[in-house]
Amino acid sequence: MSVRPPIALSIAGTDPSGGAGIHADLKTFTALGVLGTTAVTALVAQNTHGVSRVYPIDEDFVTDELDSVLNDMPVDATKTGMLGSRSLVDLVVDRASSSDFGFFTVDPVMVATSGHRLLEAEAVDSVRTRLLPVADLITPNLPEAALLLGDDVDEAQTPGQMREQARELVARGAQAVLLKGGHARDGEVADILVTSDGEITEFAHPRITTANTHGTGCTLSAAITAEAAVLRQADPGSRLSPEQVRGAVERGLDFLARALASAADWQVSLDPAGAHGPVDHQVDITRR
Repeated sequence: MSVRPPIALSIAGTDPSGGAGIHADLKTFTALGVLGTTAVTALVAQNTHGVSRVYPIDEDFVTDELDSVLNDMPVDATKTGMLGSRSLVDLVVDRASSSDFGFFTVDPVMVATSGHRLLEAEAVDSVRTRLLPVADLITPNLPEAALLLGDDVDEAQTPGQMREQARELVARGAQAVLLKGGHARDGEVADILVTSDGEITEFAHPRITTANTHGTGCTLSAAITAEAAVLRQADPGSRLSPEQVRGAVERGLDFLARALASAADWQVSLDPAGAHGPVDHQVDITRR
């Protein structure tokens, strides 16, 4: 009898320093026992100090990458990271509508921590109106959620405002929204999940004091996608229930919390002043 591992697909940009993007996704998939596959959307020259250059990949080649994976392998879950342009957003939406992406997580990467824009301004509307409605889960941070709701919307400052913005994003088409509270300034980190059944779940974690936060959004969305891939492989062709989504999100958040804590004291840059190092994707893997 043939067997296979759960399979996840990441559609995103690169990070040669290994902390974010497709590099973080593949490490996270591996750590959680999932076979990772990729479609690279951009070559990004970045490190712990920020982004220095972005080289977009030709859309025809991105199509070829997607064909190479989706025409050959049964993908249980898919996630997006950096898409960059409106045409790439539209390409992914069209492919999601015509192929089986499995559980589809959208991490709406718009601006790097360093402030470098990673999504063209004219692409934001396509994300709002086309990408969100085909997503099973979106994972915006506070600035991204505000931008998705409108150019004149302020960032949520309180848990009540976070709940309201997450509900509004579900009303606009996403099946579930995990609004990440890591950008809040004080206290615990509170993440708000709103699912298609209307239930609101708040996840609270102690804030970890560390500069090593590069790639946390990528790592979290990849961990949730990996957990969803495991669930969907067990029941191919099915849609995850809201309860299963909540479980995948909880396990993904727990993985990120462990990875953050494990790397809290790392110093990986030759110039540590102002550097933001990666999390420890190998936290659950025994090192030699």
